[in-house]
Amino acid sequence: MNRQNQTSWEAFHLGITDRELYAEDSKVVDNLLHDLATNEIVHVAQKEGGTQIKLIIDYADMGQALFKPMRFPRDRETEPNHFYFTDFERHNAEIAAFHLDRILGFRRTPPVVGRVLNMTSEIYALTDGYLLRTFFVSPANNLCFHGKCGYYCDTAHAICGHPDTLEGSFAAFLPPRNVAQRKSWAHPYRRSYHKRRKASWETDPEYCDKYVRHTPPYNEGRRFGDLMDLAIFDFLMGNMDRHHYETFKAFGNNSFIIHLDHGRGFGKAHQDELSILAPLTQCCVVRGLTLQRLLQIHNSNQTLSELMKESLLSDPISPILTDDHLLALDRRLGIVLHSIRECTRRRPFQDVILYDNY
Repeated sequence: MNRQNQTSWEAFHLGITDRELYAEDSKVVDNLLHDLATNEIVHVAQKEGGTQIKLIIDYADMGQALFKPMRFPRDRETEPNHFYFTDFERHNAEIAAFHLDRILGFRRTPPVVGRVLNMTSEIYALTDGYLLRTFFVSPANNLCFHGKCGYYCDTAHAICGHPDTLEGSFAAFLPPRNVAQRKSWAHPYRRSYHKRRKASWETDPEYCDKYVRHTPPYNEGRRFGDLMDLAIFDFLMGNMDRHHYETFKAFGNNSFIIHLDHGRGFGKAHQDELSILAPLTQCCVVRGLTLQRLLQIHNSNQTLSELMKESLLSDPISPILTDDHLLALDRRLGIVLHSIRECTRRRPFQDVILYDNY
């Protein structure tokens, strides 16, 4: 039930179900995106842990967001010699992932919006502790900071304004863990995160049947279908960095997989990393509703890239993706559908299409 003085954050939290973070026809998300982009900020702190710097933003109305700052222009892609686990995170990838998730009909990614900050008045003046001590003025007379994290948190990789203007992505916080506990799961197709070692699924073509399909929590409920959805979602973005995922404890095995942390997506517009599709191509299963949506997009008058471009125009710091990254979505959608067709050639159709009604 909506209260008259309810904030957009509270309305968003109360609308979460075991199927999705928000309803398809929800007006709450638009209100929340507006508040994320415009509401007064009262405190800033660095989020502990993680490989790269992220800030926790506190708003005057008690809302919170996770801020990922801009590091480089939209057209700068992943360094060729970077491994997936040392790649820079991209703030625009977080924004694009939210829009893609919504277009695909998943609605499992928390709302994310772009915003331009004044670093002096909206970060430096509102923070304290170690983060404050990492601020400095660069030789180009720009205000910079670097914080403390596993990678790229030093003077040579500092976040700098122009001279103190900085854009970034603002992702709405999920309900506090004392209100809605979440459980972290190791992704069964996680990579080795090692320069030379491969994961088991990369060398064993029977990995799915041996270790996933018949193993809890994938042998019942919606989790197996969600795993396939996540593989398709990540492949479309080119996101190789999926080592864990989270679910809501209150919903048990009926909780959807929450789509979080997409900063390493949209890094290579001209390379399609087929290994990301391994859950789909090895298990040869796709949710019927997901296939229906993919075919609907594929056969519609608007391509996926056109749908994304139109959706991203609403963001305050648009354009979000380059044309090359947008066109990559159309190419990758074709690859996903081709992979599903190949599965139906190898296995009975009824074994490939999962009708779990989620």
